[in-house]
This record gives sequence, structure tokens and C-alpha cells, in this order.
Amino acid sequence: MIRIGLCCLICWAGMTEAQTLEFPSNASLQLEQTSDLDSYIMPVGIWDNGVMPTDTVEGHLTQQAWRIAAQSLTTLQLLRPLREQLRNDRFRVIFECQTEACGGFDFRFNTATLPPPEMQINIGDFRFLAASRIVPEGTEYISLFVSRTAQAGFVQVTQVSPAEVAETPLVTTTAPALRGPDAAATGDLAQQLETVGHAILDDLTFATGSSQLGNGPFASLAGLADYLATFPDRTVALVGHTDSSGSLDTNIALSKRRAAAVLERLVSDFGVSRIRLAAEGMGYLAPIETNATDTGREANRRVEVIVTSLPD
Repeated sequence: MIRIGLCCLICWAGMTEAQTLEFPSNASLQLEQTSDLDSYIMPVGIWDNGVMPTDTVEGHLTQQAWRIAAQSLTTLQLLRPLREQLRNDRFRVIFECQTEACGGFDFRFNTATLPPPEMQINIGDFRFLAASRIVPEGTEYISLFVSRTAQAGFVQVTQVSPAEVAETPLVTTTAPALRGPDAAATGDLAQQLETVGHAILDDLTFATGSSQLGNGPFASLAGLADYLATFPDRTVALVGHTDSSGSLDTNIALSKRRAAAVLERLVSDFGVSRIRLAAEGMGYLAPIETNATDTGREANRRVEVIVTSLPD
């Protein structure tokens, strides 16, 4: 389990130590950016009607992207222990949200994040938390952007602290390794959706550079339609992905058109209600393999289905 090391007000040479987060031993630092004095635009509300409330905070800025090498993690598994320990260390949660409740695609792409592949954010499954606490030198801020892929969990930590606060490591990796439950990666589509919340529709075919879905039949679409018929209170998002060839804007547009083509096929051929489906595109922002090989690029060109609502 991820734990946050206890951080007390330790007065030494008149300075307070900043917060230290303790990550599991299977976490690895992917990227770090620091600035002695900078500003950070921190979301403090959901994206709604083209507007996202933010606060601009200033101080010593550190941003880190961490990868936790464990399959089948949930974003709640990653975030909840951090949230609880932040509260124990006198942090006040300013704002917290999950995926669609944050504003979905718009929230993700209007929030400052470190670049992929070091920080990977699945637009169908992410959580964000912003918190602050008062220290003698001023106010310390921390935000957490948590997401996951099929292979690993990702956590971006952003810390803004008064310049006078003594510098300490933002993260240590001395906690026991974090392991997710065994995924039903080889099970049928319905089993994967129920156990890990997402699945790759791996039998779909598109012409190169085209968003036109092949004629099929596609067993994955039949399986998805059966799943939605079995669970009438579920909604899902179809998310298109590409390899890294070409510009980001072009790939995001192509991946979204492919997801939309899958949506239309589910509606027209399988009778799935349109209101239970959403289509988005990630372009090359969430690879599952390296783009340095033909095999990796082929794996990255895919459409995934993600469960976006569950019964209360």
C-alpha cells in the first residue's frame, strides 16, 4: 500500500520541512522538474461550460511523474491512502474529482501535466486532488493527478511550498511494493470489464490512415453489446489510440473518428442505445508498447472500451 511518511512541524534553524510522500518500492521516478520560484495554476473545481476554476499559487515548485509497475491497479487504490495521510498531516483537501465528474477530456487537457510517455493519463480513468496546509512560513500546496494503464499506475505530484521551507525529498520509495489484484487479462470481454473496468477490442480492423471500420463480423462488438444488455445500468466510453507516426492533432482526430465509427456500428448493427456510449480519441498519448518497433506500433493502434458508470 502507498503510505505517506509522517511529516511534523520540526523546527530546525527556524525552518519547516516540506511534505515527504512515501511510495512503494516498485515505483520509479520518470521525470522531475523544479523551479526555485514559480507559479502553478491549480484546478479547484470541475470543468463546466468551458470554464475551470483555478487558483494561481507561487513558491518553490516541484513536479514529479512516478510509474508504479503493477497491473490491475485502480486509481482509488493509488489515491485513497495518499488522501488519508495528507489529511492526517494537517492538509485540507481543496478539491477532488474523478474522470467525468472532473469534466472528462476537457479537464484533463486543460490541466498542467508532465508529458507522456513519462506521465500517462487515461482519459477514461483518472482522479485529481488538490490540498493545502498552513505552515509558519506560509502555505504549502500539493496536487495529485492519478491514472493507470493496463500495465502500470501513474502519479503526478505537484508541490508548491514557501521558499523558506527546508528542502526534503518529495518522494521516497521505501514502502512495500504495491500489487493490484490479478487481472482477468485472458478472460472474455465481459469478465475484463467487470474485474478491471476496461478491455481492448482487439479484432477491429481499419484501413491504414482511415477511420472506416471493416465489415466484420467482430466478436468483440457482439460481446460488448451482450455485456451492455446484461448490465442495463452501465455506460461505456470507446477510446481510440494510434501509434506515434504523424502529428498529435492529426492522431487525436483520427483516433476519435475511429472510436466514433465503433460507436455507430454498435448503434446500427447491435441496437445499443447511443446515450450509453461515448467516443473519444487519445492519439498517441497512451501507448501500451514501444513505438520503436513495428510490433509495438501495431499494439498501440487500438480501440479500448472503458466502463464509465457503475450501480450505486
